[in-house]
Amino acid sequence: MTKVSRPPGPVREQGAAPDGRSVRWERHREERRASLVDATIRAIRRHGATVGMDDIAAEAGTSKTVIYRHFEDRAGLYRAVAQRVEARVVGGIARALEQSTGVGKDPRELISSTVNAYLELVESDSELYRFVVNRPIVDRPLTDDPVGELVSHVTDQLTHLLEGRLGGSDGRPFDPATTRVWAVALVGSVQAVGDDWLAAPARPGRPTRGELVQSLTDLAWSGLAPSLSDRESRSTAR
Repeated sequence: MTKVSRPPGPVREQGAAPDGRSVRWERHREERRASLVDATIRAIRRHGATVGMDDIAAEAGTSKTVIYRHFEDRAGLYRAVAQRVEARVVGGIARALEQSTGVGKDPRELISSTVNAYLELVESDSELYRFVVNRPIVDRPLTDDPVGELVSHVTDQLTHLLEGRLGGSDGRPFDPATTRVWAVALVGSVQAVGDDWLAAPARPGRPTRGELVQSLTDLAWSGLAPSLSDRESRSTAR
């Protein structure tokens, strides 16, 4: 009878849980990746949105080779930073919406809170926002769009809230397709206005974040018709 030889060491059955060493190693890798993302964000805040990989490596106290070992390439590091920013934006909007959807809260406040939460990041962490939007360290076309994914997640979040809070005069909710269009329009306009506002130099007459929130909320809530009607009325009265 032929004796079947077995490889040395313990044999793990298929489907068995991974051993402690592999779990610890994976946890270490995740922690190291998180620390490198932290260092990248610090470097962005220190050197600006056009930060280079040498600056990032110096901030992390390591080499570019080590960074690429954890993220494969520059695009991988960029995606990790974009995901961190997405979590911050989505989390901030979720908290704002949660505060604005209590009993007796005005649905208009829901829109104002959403606009403010997005613009707050643009204003408070402008270099990090520019980094994510402009992708300075990415040296080749991406197959995905982290910024588009962020906008999509925020849109989904707002669509869900609008469906639950807004309704027609008969008390029935609006058609889901309609609320989706409104959410896309609101998020898109806030993103575009925020980009333009960030690009404008700080000069007298430049609107504050509060004024920008007010203008965008008025536009989203009332539309253009009331403003145009008021202007036409004043023009006729002259």
